[in-house]
Amino acid sequence: MQGRNPKEIARILGIRPAEASRLVRAAAAQEQAAAPEPALVGCWISPGWSTGLDIGDHPGWPLDDDPAGGSGGLISVLVARRVRYGKVTACGYLVDAYCLGVKNALGPEPMDERDLRGFVRTYFSTYHGDPVRAPIELAREIVLGSVEYARSLGFDPHPDFAAAAGHLGSWTGPGAISFGKDGKPLYVFGPYDDHRKVVRTLKRSVGRGNFEVVAITG
Repeated sequence: MQGRNPKEIARILGIRPAEASRLVRAAAAQEQAAAPEPALVGCWISPGWSTGLDIGDHPGWPLDDDPAGGSGGLISVLVARRVRYGKVTACGYLVDAYCLGVKNALGPEPMDERDLRGFVRTYFSTYHGDPVRAPIELAREIVLGSVEYARSLGFDPHPDFAAAAGHLGSWTGPGAISFGKDGKPLYVFGPYDDHRKVVRTLKRSVGRGNFEVVAITG
């Protein structure tokens, strides 16, 4: 099926285009995982990332638990790798560390390496403070650990995560970070969430009274 688009694959296999697109994304992710890992150029996380999280004893990790710098358990992670001389690709992940795991993902985004600094600045522009340089091991645990935690609650990562996951490299887990706000699921209403569905899922997975809900008002 190489070289064919999802519509053509759907017609050949007799499946829906959405299912064909899912198969194409999964195949791309497998191909990316099997390829040699490109050299790491840089890894950044948003300020205030560790607020409300128990991260254990990791002297090499950049602690930053100033609530003023963060955004209520939402952590942005950006990983850039060099694909050839002067050229890089970047993948970004928006993580809800308190409940839903990966809410959005970006990339791989190709660019000239000289443009990466501006891309990093723009990617983290909604936070108060500069992005924090981090080891790739921390980025993996934040992103992949949050995915594991969210799945234990009944939530899958955003569909775009499959294409971006390969930039993180492999992670076996379990990790040192205890997700949830102080170890307990905290769901903060998002503008594009199905709020009722999220709450129903939490009631099934952890039981009424074992999670918290915060509605942000205007």
